Amino acid sequence: MIKLYQSAAHPKHWIAYVQSLGWLMFPARENGWEQRQPARGLDPLHLRQMPVRCAQDAGLPQHGYTPALHEELAEVA
Repeated sequence: MIKLYQSAAHPKHWIAYVQSLGWLMFPARENGWEQRQPARGLDPLHLRQMPVRCAQDAGLPQHGYTPALHEELAEVA
């Protein structure tokens, strides 16, 4: 399962929580998902949950957790 957030502290990035992998940050631009990295030091007061479809142009997977996605993210983490 993937949850998407916007952060007031990181306005040019999307923040995603991926179950079993944790928090990731990636640029809020086309194909930004390819440049994802672990997100650290997030303040929950600055996070606002968004529909996952909002990051579709950035390449965020739309259909939840899949084994192929898990393997791909494991390489990044």
